[in-house]
Amino acid sequence: MPALCRDCMTTFESGARCPDCRSPRTVSHAELGELSIAHMDCDAFYASVEKRENPALAGLPVIIGGGRRGVVSTACYIARIRGVRSAMPMFKALDLCPDAVVLKPRMELYSEVSRQIRALMEELTPMVEPLSLDEAFMDLSGTARLHGAPPAVMLARLVKRMRDELGVTGSIGLSYNKFLAKVASDLDKPNGFSLIGKAETDAFLRDRPVSLIWGVGDATRTALESAGIRIFADLLRWDRRDLSARFGATGERLWHLARGQDPRRIAANTPVKSISNETTFPEDTGDCDILDGHLWRLSEKVSDRAKARALAGRVVTLKLKRADHALLTRRIALRDATQMADMIYRSVRALLDQVESQAPYRLIGVGLSELVNEAGADLSGDLLDPEAVRRGQAERATDRIRARFGAQAILKGRSLR
Repeated sequence: MPALCRDCMTTFESGARCPDCRSPRTVSHAELGELSIAHMDCDAFYASVEKRENPALAGLPVIIGGGRRGVVSTACYIARIRGVRSAMPMFKALDLCPDAVVLKPRMELYSEVSRQIRALMEELTPMVEPLSLDEAFMDLSGTARLHGAPPAVMLARLVKRMRDELGVTGSIGLSYNKFLAKVASDLDKPNGFSLIGKAETDAFLRDRPVSLIWGVGDATRTALESAGIRIFADLLRWDRRDLSARFGATGERLWHLARGQDPRRIAANTPVKSISNETTFPEDTGDCDILDGHLWRLSEKVSDRAKARALAGRVVTLKLKRADHALLTRRIALRDATQMADMIYRSVRALLDQVESQAPYRLIGVGLSELVNEAGADLSGDLLDPEAVRRGQAERATDRIRARFGAQAILKGRSLR
């Protein structure tokens, strides 16, 4: 069976160790030289970047997130072993891992590392579809002649370069479509390299839970379980028309995925449609100061991401979830596109004032949409707010100071609420 050494990139017939460098880090598969659709997912990306920046953190549990009333953005694998997970309330994470080092996110830094990873991927193929800062699909079909090696070899080189040159690791999933490539990348994290070929698809999927499907959350899983569908074998017993009749478009999609069929193509250069950030409270709250503090922090995060991507937005959105889980969204269209935290905050604060009487809330979020290039954004002043230009200049100065001395170099008082 064809095999590949992930350390020296030697290809050989399968064995326990590489015949050239004797490394045990090998991967073997009957379709090793044929598969070309890949999903790369960085391992605990934000935490990995922070450990790279500060080697003293290497052996410590690290959590990226807010204070005790915030939530976990990501956690390193040491913290994950203790039970810490993304989106977990911070107070619960610290109960599980009281010795964790908690760091605030530094989105500009993570965005820069993400751009460097993207550049490495684009050296392999122009067909790169980013999903977030730390993961992307790649289509390497037809690149073997260009690189003189099959996609599997080039992907192994990619993650080795990520580790050696950028100090971060990633896991690779390689298959013949996007669905299975995404599934494969989760099989052996961290620093994994997994393949799912055509010949093994039916046997691989049959006894696995349908929650393996990307996008099947708690609500969909509950609906499927009520129909007796828990594993892929259950899906295979359903007629296609019956699945569609019961679950609509989702049923049609499930019928195909149960058979390993996914016709979606890699969508390179797909424009970002929106930028958003949200937080869930450990306890429902209607406290105006607490809500205001979160609005500012979320506005800063959205602003940082927009600036890192050289984008601005014309529509600002406030998202709220009430105690009874009812979702409220309010939007405001701006005269000019913005990427400034001050403008985003003032817009969502005005929207919150309109619905404050419906508190308490369990979740609050801020979004920016109708995105355009940053050129020409935030140029005109506001006749009704003559101080807007001055505040914008102050924010730009603050950005330069934070870029040089760190995100905590300058803090607004409201962010401490």
